[in-house]
Amino acid sequence: MDGRTTQTQTSDRTEFDFTALSARERYKLMIGTIIPRPIALVTTVDEHGTFNAAPFSFFNCLSADPPILAIGVENNADMSFKDTGHNIRMTEVFTVNIVSHAIAEAMHVCGTKYPRGVDELKHAGLTAMPGAKIAAPWIKEAPAAFECRRHITLELGKSRQIIMGEIVFAHYQEGAVDSALHVDPNVIDAIARLGGDTCSTIRDRFEMLTPKLG
Repeated sequence: MDGRTTQTQTSDRTEFDFTALSARERYKLMIGTIIPRPIALVTTVDEHGTFNAAPFSFFNCLSADPPILAIGVENNADMSFKDTGHNIRMTEVFTVNIVSHAIAEAMHVCGTKYPRGVDELKHAGLTAMPGAKIAAPWIKEAPAAFECRRHITLELGKSRQIIMGEIVFAHYQEGAVDSALHVDPNVIDAIARLGGDTCSTIRDRFEMLTPKLG
């Protein structure tokens, strides 16, 4: 903390005035509390045909009708677009690849700050597959991938965009989906982001049936 009156302590609570916190302080509290967060390994293509891959844990599904995903994309410190934001602006498409435990380390390699124009998939040892309906590739090793067309972009101040994409095609690993469209979480074996550098798996699970009146 920077000396401002941002934190108060009661007998059983620690409380923070978010309007008085810095962006970094808010970020630390939010990512440590809003957990677990699914990880999207987003693949895009630039206007010259170069592929890019970057992980995002500010990501989730928002709607099934229409089928909408959203990712939170931060700009560079000078407010210029990072590769993902730039590529989506130029091509209007992107693919969300779900990160399984098996490709966790490869995803981490894709998070390295390479210069623009570098194909992170090659460095990570991942295989780019041609999109069925869009120019952005999907990742062969991912348990599931959603090809998306940009639906709308929300500008949140100067530093961040929320990019919503409509799913137009989906790829699943063999055995991940049955005839009733039930997705097997054991096959997906997704990982999630916690605070800092900590991640988790979804291997510990329990059932909670929705209560019914009467």
